[in-house]
Amino acid sequence: MGEGRTGLWRRCQTVVDRLDLPDPFDAEAFIAVLAHKRGRPIELLGVPARPDRPCGLLVTTARTDLIIYSADTSAVHRQHILLHEAAHLLRGHDATGGAATAGIGVLLPHLSPALIRNVLGRTVYTEPQEREAELIATLIHQRVARGRPPTAGPRSPQSGIETMFGLGGI
Repeated sequence: MGEGRTGLWRRCQTVVDRLDLPDPFDAEAFIAVLAHKRGRPIELLGVPARPDRPCGLLVTTARTDLIIYSADTSAVHRQHILLHEAAHLLRGHDATGGAATAGIGVLLPHLSPALIRNVLGRTVYTEPQEREAELIATLIHQRVARGRPPTAGPRSPQSGIETMFGLGGI
C-alpha cells in the first residue's frame, strides 16, 4: 500500500510541477487559464453552504464545465474547493459518465431531477480520483505558499485551522 501512495504522490507532484500558476496566485485566474487551455468555458457558481450539501461539485455539460462551491466559507477553504474541482479537470476525471443527480439536486434544489438528468452530466468519481484531486489541490497550495514570505510572529497550529475555516476570534 505504501507503494501506491508514493506513486500517487509522485504523479500528483508531477502534475503540479508542470502547472503555470499565476503570480500572485488567484484560483479564479488559474481556472480561467485552465479553461482557455482546454478550449471549454469553466463557470463558477457560489451557493450557500449547508451541512447536508457537499462543499464543491463539478458538473460537465456538452458545452461548459461548472464548478459549484460553497460561497460562504473562508477564502482559503473556498480556494481549496475550487482547486479540488479544477484538479478533476486537470486529470481528465470529467469524462462523460452516468448522471449522478443526487449531489446536483442537493446543491441546486430548484432544478427538477428530470432536467438535471437530461441536461447536466457528471462523472461519479472513484475514491482514488477524489484522493488525487485532493492531493493536487493541497500541493498547489503548498507550491503557492513556498513563494510567499512567512507571516510575522509565532502562530499556533490551531490559529491556522481557525483561519482556514473562517473561525478567527472564536
